[in-house]
Order: sequence, then C-alpha cells, then structure tokens
Amino acid sequence: MTWRTSQQVEIWPRLRVVDWVETRDTLHMWTQIVGKIRLAHAPMVNHWWQVTFYVTPRGLTTSAIPYRTGAFDIEFDFVDHRLLIRVNNGSRRVLTLEPKPVARFYAETMGALGELGIQTRIHPRPNEVDPAIPFADDYRHASYDPHAARLFWGQLLWASRAFEEFRSRFVGKASPVHVFWGSMDLACTRFSGRPAPPHPPGGVPNLPNRVTREAYSAEMSSCGFWPGGGKEGAFYAYAYPEPAGFADCPVRPAEASYQRESGEFVLPYEAVATAADPDRVLSEFLHCTYEATAELGGWNRAALEADSNLWEHH
Repeated sequence: MTWRTSQQVEIWPRLRVVDWVETRDTLHMWTQIVGKIRLAHAPMVNHWWQVTFYVTPRGLTTSAIPYRTGAFDIEFDFVDHRLLIRVNNGSRRVLTLEPKPVARFYAETMGALGELGIQTRIHPRPNEVDPAIPFADDYRHASYDPHAARLFWGQLLWASRAFEEFRSRFVGKASPVHVFWGSMDLACTRFSGRPAPPHPPGGVPNLPNRVTREAYSAEMSSCGFWPGGGKEGAFYAYAYPEPAGFADCPVRPAEASYQRESGEFVLPYEAVATAADPDRVLSEFLHCTYEATAELGGWNRAALEADSNLWEHH
C-alpha cells in the first residue's frame, strides 16, 4: 500500500493561537460534552483518569466506555472531520465536524446516543471556564476550521510521542498520557508515592472543590501541553506541593521560564518546533523539571526510576 502524502501529519506543526482561537474554544466545548458522556458511565479512577481522552492516529478517543452489557466509544476524527459513535453490537452514528453552534452539536450528539439505545444524562454546562454557558443555550461558540483542527491534532500527536517516551523511564505510579477536556490540555503526571496536603478550595472556575481535592490528593510532578499561554501554545511543568526552591531552579532550555502567577515552568511551543532536534529539547525540559521536583521534594528516585542500562538496551 502506498502512503498518501496528502494524509501525512506535519512534524511539529505550527499553529498560532490567534489564528484559531474561535475554533479552539468551540472545540473545547464539544470535547466537554463528549467527556461528560464518558464521565456519566465510566467507573471512578483515582485523579479522575476515567474521564480523559487519548490521542489516536486520527484524532481523540474516549476509548471503550462500559454501558449495560456492552460498550461504546466516541472519537473525534480530525482527518475526515467526523464524530464517530460506535457500539460493540456493530451499530454506529457519524456526525459531521463543521461550523455549528455548541447547542446544535449537543442536541445532535445526545440524539445520536438515543438512537443507539444509550441513555445518558450529563451536567449540561461546562467546567473550568467562565462564563459557563449551558450547552443547550450556547450559540456563541460556533466555529470550526478543519485545517486548524488537524494542525492541533498534529501538535498533540507529536507531543504525546515525546511524553510517552518520558513516561517510559518511570516505574513508580504515573498517569497515562491523556487529554483533560476541562482545561483542554495534554498531560502526564508522576507521583512520589506519598499523600499530598489537601488542595486549597477555589482557584478553578466552575469546578467543585471535591474534584480538585481528588486530582491533587498525592504528591506529583506534572507536565503537559496547552493550546494557549503563548503565541503557539506552551508546554508546562509544575509540582504539587511545590517544594521550597523549585521556582528558582535553573531549567533547560534557555527559553523556559517560571511563571509565578500560574506556579509552573513554561516552554513556548515554538521553541520546540523550531529547534534542530525538537524531541531532544522537549525531553530536556521534561526531565530537568521533574528532577528539580524529585530532588527538592526528597523523592526516592532509586525506587521510582527505571534502570537506564536496561532501557537503553531496549
């Protein structure tokens, strides 16, 4: 089979936030709707890992969601620009990803589930945004640029490859590489194995305190990619709780900096995309921010990190 060049994903694609912010914000609301459907049916997993999306060769998927005696999944396909709902009995529904208000996307998605015999009730307004317009009333967000959506998926695809490599070097408790629809960011988190102090209430708009308490219930070093916070998005890394001296640690590459308002190190996406070796630059950022957390926080690194000789041989 000949690989179709037109379908190849650009390596570390470029996408200015200002060029797709309306599409980004609409897509954010669409992903919240689908994510809440997964939340309604998936069994609880620590840190809310059961609600996330995963990057696929075509877009983003919920993975299999249990329902009664079977299962279904929902995938955003950013190659053919479709939303696919598939049930284990072979039935399916396909919705077109195109410019449409959130209210219409919400009605179409819930209607398609009903046609498939899947009864679902969700909290019908978004989280982690302000204002939180109810989905059924949201006609403000109605943009969809297919080219921008595809480029964003390409950003997630290449970032997730780097994060998977980074995750493989840790043998302690670690999250999957997944996308949280609340903040619309790709993330991967490592844990020390110790509990964390209760997360202070507030700080995240339209999000119950019980959610953040569970999310930050254990000591962690987290990294991710967010399609905001810079000209082309940004990579980030933070620690919870933040150990003394973390903000003053020298971090590589030189383009990375500590943002005191958000309490995290930030590396502009464009600094990675334009580098001679983007994977090496991002890996350097991920490893040195983790090492700062682990050293200053007194983590048992010998027990938590993989044998480098074994991994290099593999």
